Amino acid sequence: MGVLEKIEQIKQELARTQKNKATEYHIGLLKGKLARYRRELIEGEQTKSSGGGQGFDVSKSGDARISLIGFPSVGKSSFLSKITKTKSEVAHYAFTTLTSVPGVLEYEGAEIQIVDLPGIIKGASEGKGRGRQVVATAKTSDLILMVLDATKSSNQREILERELESVGIRLNKERPNIVITMKKTGGVKLSFMTPPKNLNEKIVAAILKDYKVHNADVMVRDENVTIDDLIDVINEKHRFYIPCLYVYNKIDAVSLEEVDRIARQPNTAVMSCELDLGVKDVIEEIWYRLNLLRIYTKRRGVQPEFKEALVVRNGSTIEDVCNSIHRDFKDQFKYALVWGSSSKFGNAPQKCGLNHKIHDQDVVSVFAK
Repeated sequence: MGVLEKIEQIKQELARTQKNKATEYHIGLLKGKLARYRRELIEGEQTKSSGGGQGFDVSKSGDARISLIGFPSVGKSSFLSKITKTKSEVAHYAFTTLTSVPGVLEYEGAEIQIVDLPGIIKGASEGKGRGRQVVATAKTSDLILMVLDATKSSNQREILERELESVGIRLNKERPNIVITMKKTGGVKLSFMTPPKNLNEKIVAAILKDYKVHNADVMVRDENVTIDDLIDVINEKHRFYIPCLYVYNKIDAVSLEEVDRIARQPNTAVMSCELDLGVKDVIEEIWYRLNLLRIYTKRRGVQPEFKEALVVRNGSTIEDVCNSIHRDFKDQFKYALVWGSSSKFGNAPQKCGLNHKIHDQDVVSVFAK
């Protein structure tokens, strides 16, 4: 029996198993096996040679990457064409885009790579269409933009979430607060501050055993973690926690009441590419979600140049700024002067070292040895 057949068999068994206290152990084991087989499926796909044909992967570039995910003909190509100089093919039929189409959004001094991926279909994670390649590219994103059709049923979002979930992409979630420490002896021991509501030592040991782990300390720091969370931590090398913005297109074709209902959902924006409604609002929301910092550099005795920003990740330090300028720059580093909200002297500069955390729109002057 192949991996796909095993996956289908487990899915069928999960569907016909009633969920209650008596079956939670059995369901937990099934979920663990399902995750393991899906991992094998993905790893097997990655080891195959790519062969000929059109290229699919796009080299990551710019200050951040966004992947456009959605069903065929929802407006991904139209959106890409509006916000970048790239002209992705647009038509009123399915599967216009057959390969990855990259574009660059220039905003607030940042260059943000936007990748228009081919339309996903149901069953994509198991190889239908070019689904597995699509979701593999999505894993490298700093933000996923899920483009949805406001005129279609609500289950389109659920289907896409399920396809991404099945290949290890977790949308708008943080890594579960579980720590697994491998040991050579002693079996599996579960420890916690407050007893977890959905886990016990028996189910933890059984799931770990299925992954050939017989000795480990498992520390649970959140009483609400689930069996799915445990499985994610076991497979953490294959789990990707990525923020997602749900963008509903074609709002011009539905009522104002429906637009209002959709727009009030969490992590959601609305637009009409056809009428150019809300597109700028979506771009502003993208910038907010990426959480990037704009830093301005200053040379000694010269006013800072505010026309061109150096863009870095939130939480970056002076060392990260040095690396952005040149990878060898920090080796010659002596000290830095920082103006802005990260300076403890207000408008006056603060002298600091490589570990100083910078804030958005700080001015930085770096001095070398």
